[in-house]
Amino acid sequence: MANDTIYIDFPGRILFVGFGSIGQGVLPLILRHIGIPASRITIVTADDLGREEAERYGVKLIKQALTRENLRRTLDTLLGRGDFLLNLSVDVASTALIRYSWEKGAMYLDTCIEPWPGGYTDSALPAAKRTNYALREEALALRSGATRQPTAVLTHGANPGLVSHLVKQALMNIAADTHVDAGKPAAKNEWAALAQRLGIKVIHVAERDTQVSAIPKEPDEFVNTWSVDGFVSEGCQPAELGWGSHERNFPRDGKRHETGNGAAIYLGQPGVATRVRTWTPKGGPLHGFLITHGEAISIADYLTVKEGGQVIYRPTVHYAYHPSDNAVLSIHEFAGRNYIFQSRKRIMMDDITSGSDELGVLLCGHKKNAYWFGSRLSVEEARSLAPYNNATSLQVTAAVLSGLIWAMENPNNGITEPDEMDFRRPLDICRPYLGELVGEYTDWTPMSDRERLFPEDVDKSDPWQFKNVRVS
Repeated sequence: MANDTIYIDFPGRILFVGFGSIGQGVLPLILRHIGIPASRITIVTADDLGREEAERYGVKLIKQALTRENLRRTLDTLLGRGDFLLNLSVDVASTALIRYSWEKGAMYLDTCIEPWPGGYTDSALPAAKRTNYALREEALALRSGATRQPTAVLTHGANPGLVSHLVKQALMNIAADTHVDAGKPAAKNEWAALAQRLGIKVIHVAERDTQVSAIPKEPDEFVNTWSVDGFVSEGCQPAELGWGSHERNFPRDGKRHETGNGAAIYLGQPGVATRVRTWTPKGGPLHGFLITHGEAISIADYLTVKEGGQVIYRPTVHYAYHPSDNAVLSIHEFAGRNYIFQSRKRIMMDDITSGSDELGVLLCGHKKNAYWFGSRLSVEEARSLAPYNNATSLQVTAAVLSGLIWAMENPNNGITEPDEMDFRRPLDICRPYLGELVGEYTDWTPMSDRERLFPEDVDKSDPWQFKNVRVS
């Protein structure tokens, strides 16, 4: 059983916007680790999912979908100075909620940057406008001309979020193991210089979910171990990746952004149609989906080194996700239907019989080739640690908890990305809920065993070219 440490007493109110699988999983953790009575927590959500849990804990749940028109009217009495808005919704614009929180003098946290409905999938919008890159630029623009504002933490779930802290710990571990003096990096330029000095070319957020349900997936059903709506939304966005300075082969369908920091590119197809080669300790070599995620952009941006305004170093960064087998079947069916959503959806929870989620970061190109560092959490252990969770959701909800606590301890930090935090505090809070925290080196490369079969399909001069990573 995880400890019952109260990390902080919070005198304000907490307002949930959205109460899906992650909201339901984080509520008992908040009540366990943050000193706040249930009477000062309110949930506003579009449906009745989770009402039984909310009532069990004595938390008020208001069923109301938020829109541009009713946001203020619905939330006005629920949020004020010193309070906290926890955004775990879909189809509610993050920037609108941040602005509203600031007007009220309240803090804010989300797990991804959401647009209003249609922002991910509206075919009238150019592909570049439907990217996480564009959403991030819009959110970061809120810093412009801002005076000291309450802390608004962007994208602090497991990934994005926790993985940025794992990257920093992995860099320190590799430095120690390769006898490089890492010093005590704190600022962005110091972390970027360390990654450059270590020779990191590629960073994968490499995840393998092996959880199995007693209930097989049925036709016309989308099954997942976390939010189906969230997965489908991001899976339909263009595949995105931070684009490294070592890359020599620009993708045929690759597109650069005309505005912003330029740290990332996007491809001319959705993430659920894009596969990449990666590796995890238990899963071994595998094909994952290159699903767009905010960390692919923020980590690449954070670890960029420039001289005279020119980029001289940046790693290639992207998500490489092998979801549960039921989810893979669901994606296959969804893509075959030309991305028309199935009529039914199901989140695997109590029906899971076995399996684990192996979520970590794979740092490649250094003296010891590649190093995976992350969480290996079984469903059995997840259930023993916290109610209303499976292995996937607990890695997210623990990270949400740690982001909340960090924000409460640093309440006037304005817009903050996970990469900008001191990684130690959030990682220490998450650690009891991550199962095994594992670091493992490997001699795997994306060229392993391929050159003998398809020699024309590899760049032999550098195994860490994206051309070798992408499944063509």
